Amino acid sequence: MADVDNRPNRLQLRKQRTRAALIAAAQGFIAAGKFNVPIQDISEAADVGVGSFYNHFETKEELFEAAINEVLDAHGALLDALTASIDDPTERFAFSFRLTGRMFPLPQSRIVLNHGLALITADRGLGPRAKRDIAAAAAAGRLTVTDPQLAMAVAAGMLLGLGELLQAEPERDAAQVTDQIAEDMLKMFGMAAEEARTVCCTPVGLDALGRLQAAVQPPSQTDIVGTAAARWRA
Repeated sequence: MADVDNRPNRLQLRKQRTRAALIAAAQGFIAAGKFNVPIQDISEAADVGVGSFYNHFETKEELFEAAINEVLDAHGALLDALTASIDDPTERFAFSFRLTGRMFPLPQSRIVLNHGLALITADRGLGPRAKRDIAAAAAAGRLTVTDPQLAMAVAAGMLLGLGELLQAEPERDAAQVTDQIAEDMLKMFGMAAEEARTVCCTPVGLDALGRLQAAVQPPSQTDIVGTAAARWRA
């Protein structure tokens, strides 16, 4: 029996490219804080017709949700891959926090920051993973946290505040500031000071940061995102 060719045909590939272009354009506008942009401008930034927009999304809100979810899913998948070998949930949580904090000086972090506090209750990205690891750390006696959801909300607020600070004061050392906040947070959650310092001194690595940067903004979409953001920053 002949093998079935499951590769996408030219029409399917074109549809995939159109959808990716629309999502990348939307991410550019989100990063620029331009949520009221007309569909016409999104389509122009993606270099597709307005009719093509409606072949993929019914509303601008649906597109923006897909654009944000793609970033959160990519972020979450990479954190899973990078922390797979870390057995201690406290170290896993701290590593994810410290890596994400190092992302904030990068322009594409505005996609996360401009979505704001809604990320606290999101079921994608760092939030549910942080809650999972905080709960596991508390169960193991590593943290004295009684409400993992509340602790996750506190951690998310600290992370978003850190992001805004690093965007407003780019001269700050993102790695140093992020590690200090992570250490203080672990102490607030009940970890001994010396142990918290040790956990937050483990190497994060430039390779991990580079992979995170690529995950939240794929290179093939860079020009589209830059064009969209520049259009509204002009």
